[in-house]
Amino acid sequence: MFALYRETISTFLTISICILGIGFMQFPRMQNFLNNKQAASKEAAEREIKVEQARLNFLKQTPSFGYENLIADWVYLSFLQYFGDEEARDKTGYTASPKYFEVILGHNPRFLDAYLGLSVSTSLYAGLPERSIELMAQSLQFLSPKVPERSYYVWRYKAIDELLFLGNAQASKKSLTKAVDWASTYDDEESRNLAKISQKTANFLSNNPNSKHARISTWVMVLNNGVDKNTQKRAIREIEALGGKVVKTPEGNNQILFPPKD
Repeated sequence: MFALYRETISTFLTISICILGIGFMQFPRMQNFLNNKQAASKEAAEREIKVEQARLNFLKQTPSFGYENLIADWVYLSFLQYFGDEEARDKTGYTASPKYFEVILGHNPRFLDAYLGLSVSTSLYAGLPERSIELMAQSLQFLSPKVPERSYYVWRYKAIDELLFLGNAQASKKSLTKAVDWASTYDDEESRNLAKISQKTANFLSNNPNSKHARISTWVMVLNNGVDKNTQKRAIREIEALGGKVVKTPEGNNQILFPPKD
């Protein structure tokens, strides 16, 4: 009986060792398969980006035959799909972002919502603030304080990129001053608040171009405009790194606690 039990245990151990041996032998092959799959997936994503960039170049150069706004809307929807595909963007990055806005703003520079997407995707995610600011500057010549409605936001987005991503306090102050001028042509609470905040930040920059308060105030603008959670988290990190603090009120709003004055 004992001999039979010992033989059973021995057989079981032998089978287990064989299974483990096969497993260890197969592990490198499995790892190679996963690596090849990931590489293939990245290559596929990169191919898609190249095809998309070719399409955008075609749309940029092709006459619109009076359908400028329709093309701009259509390309903006494509951009939202591109920007929202986090899995693909982890593989290829966001460097195609400005291509979308070359087409969108080229066909409809009065497309106000597009400017926020341009600032966030191109400056914050793609790390190309110079291109974002350049596209805004080109398009601003087609805007006025009332066309489109609340176009003062474009000056504010430009000021944010100039200060936070280029460190150009003087250019940012000029853009903030323009935002104040354009917002002052309105008489609603939203416009008055924006003018007040923008003027306050411009004053900080006048007194101290390296003002932490000015940078915190500008990151607060990013936080309030945050189009996604990652942008909001980035803004909170930057505010806290500058010595500020973000506190949630019982109503769910963000209250900013500033450090002692510069």
